Amino acid sequence: MGNLMYSHIMNPMQNEYFLARTKALQARAEIALNHWLPAADRPPVLLHQAMRYAVLGGGKRIRPVLLYATGDALSIPLAQLDGPAATVEIIHSYSLVHDDLPAMDDDDLRRGQPTCHKAFDEATAILAGDALQALAFSIPAIDPAMPADPAIRVAMIALLAEASGSNGMAGGQAIDLAAVGHTLDLAQLETMHLYKTGALIRASVGLAALCRPDLPENTRRCLDDYARFIGLAFQVRDDILDIEGDTAVIGKPQGSDVARNKPTYPAILGMDGAKQAAQALHEQALAALADFDAKADMLRWLSHYIVHRST
Repeated sequence: MGNLMYSHIMNPMQNEYFLARTKALQARAEIALNHWLPAADRPPVLLHQAMRYAVLGGGKRIRPVLLYATGDALSIPLAQLDGPAATVEIIHSYSLVHDDLPAMDDDDLRRGQPTCHKAFDEATAILAGDALQALAFSIPAIDPAMPADPAIRVAMIALLAEASGSNGMAGGQAIDLAAVGHTLDLAQLETMHLYKTGALIRASVGLAALCRPDLPENTRRCLDDYARFIGLAFQVRDDILDIEGDTAVIGKPQGSDVARNKPTYPAILGMDGAKQAAQALHEQALAALADFDAKADMLRWLSHYIVHRST
């Protein structure tokens, strides 16, 4: 199945296989997350309950699944990747808690349930986000199942810090907040989302690649190109779903970006143009994997899933 060129409608048998594989990897990520999160009855109880609520309350687990799929492509034992998978999803979850706060996007619904500050309170949500970020950075330092080489672990922590900070996710959110009510051109919009959404998606693939220190630089670069393209495609699809999606399906208020006058791909390109852009990014992602064999087919399918998902 190597180098498959996926059409809009995949072979049903292939699709069923990859859907089942995705569910298995999502379940694996849930086990890893439950392992690393503090128990709900461990003091301070309210904080730990909020942390677990924020992380375990649903979610597509795209980032852990991408990390595991990269491990498949590179023949890395999945047991080595459970810690990094938990790390990247915990970072993502903390960012959602803070993004939803009244001072930021002021959202009431996330993953089909009340946002963390609504389910608990604003101060607890802030502290839960802080504690989740700290927890995420501790995992690569102490996880016994990860590669033992300290240089690999330090590189992982550095990659996470870069992807999470002002040159990554936090910087992208700052640009996003500043852009509300303003008009951005396409290049500015892409820059914002390469930071806000794309950086952590690239880190998900990059963390797995770091577990193969003997990986040729060209192979590492191709994987990063793939991740960059799907990171943008993910955001394009999010913008489309904000207009076309159903609140009950997407798990957050439909039309919230439009209501806040936020810059989006459909606003700049039109709906047809945004869908064409997502498809073009998918094709670029497949091209980046052209030299990979069938072990990368899960990555190829995930690109297809990202640009055609309904949630």
